[in-house]
Amino acid sequence: MTSSWNDRFSPRMAHVRASEIRELLKLLDQPDILSFAGGIPDPALFPIARIAELYGEVLAEAGDQALQYSVSEGLPALRRWIAERMTAQGAPCDEGNIIITAGSQQALDLIGKLFIGRGDAVLVERPTYMGALGAFNAYEPSYADLGGDVPAGARLAYVVPDFANPSGRTMPRREREALLARATAHDLVVIEDGAYRDLRFTGTDEPSILALDVARSGGIEAARTLYCGTFSKTLSPALRLGWVCGPRAVIDKLVLLKQGCDLHVSTINQMVAARVVAEGYEDHLERLRKHYHARASAMQAALARHMPLGVSWSKPQGGMFVWLTLPEGLDGAQLLEAALAEERVAFVPGGPFFAVDPEPNTLRLAYSLLSPADIDEGVRRLGRLIEGRLAYAGSNVARAATGRA
Repeated sequence: MTSSWNDRFSPRMAHVRASEIRELLKLLDQPDILSFAGGIPDPALFPIARIAELYGEVLAEAGDQALQYSVSEGLPALRRWIAERMTAQGAPCDEGNIIITAGSQQALDLIGKLFIGRGDAVLVERPTYMGALGAFNAYEPSYADLGGDVPAGARLAYVVPDFANPSGRTMPRREREALLARATAHDLVVIEDGAYRDLRFTGTDEPSILALDVARSGGIEAARTLYCGTFSKTLSPALRLGWVCGPRAVIDKLVLLKQGCDLHVSTINQMVAARVVAEGYEDHLERLRKHYHARASAMQAALARHMPLGVSWSKPQGGMFVWLTLPEGLDGAQLLEAALAEERVAFVPGGPFFAVDPEPNTLRLAYSLLSPADIDEGVRRLGRLIEGRLAYAGSNVARAATGRA
């Protein structure tokens, strides 16, 4: 072969980048590293024993049907349960408004494929979920700040309104309503990523953007919001079960795209999940909330105890993440290199969470996986490193001011 494989790839591959988080997750295999990198559910919370029992029950009762091909829309029983839950949360719908996807990540990819053409503008927050950028990038969009002017050619607005990945921020109701008003004025489709919505551990619930949209427009078929949900943060990531809730006209097109992608999500996984959620799912969620609340409280206490002056951070009411802003002049990517080498601590630098104009003096810490004691120790090490970098920078400034080399 006389030419490189790179010469044969489609032009869209120039927009596809490796996930920084996926690469950092490899560090979890190193036992001496305290990792705040991945937003990984605590496996102690997985209902392992019950899931194991249910696989046996499903195989005994459903037989070969559990291992067979199934409909692309997803298992009717699971879609009905999701529709009932969405209805109870203020967005009346039925199973025809639901498609089951291989996690919400596939939902984002299918939505990107359906709506984004080359050069179309997608409005995103600053910062935003880098997995959404990864899903959309292959379709060659441009990006604009959700809080800025809406450019010509804008098609989508993507938001994580509850305990956002990476910032931990929750969008107040007035901002949700203002977003819908702007979306209506500019004919935008709103993608609501609800991955963390069920993990509120303090404060008052905000209505979903979809619920506000349904109330505003008169019904889900007239809504412009697509809600992406997932069981990855509540049951298990390995089940690879997410969903999209939206107007049937959109769901029908997503079904066609899924048929060309992977036909359907694992039949047996859907059957097991449908039984798990029918058996005290709210009690299970309450256990998760208490658990992550304790971790979040440990993180906030550790940051207050160990971070030097000049460092600020978010105070989430749910989810798995805290967002740190460092003093100007510090770079999160450079800090990570030092943190791994000198302190054996991992986190995700903030830069990749920005679609344009990254802010390098930021980083994301996930508190979901480490124990409170390890959270405190990891933050102590990180605070010591940051303080040392600030002292070094200060000494250089002082030397420059006095004319010393």
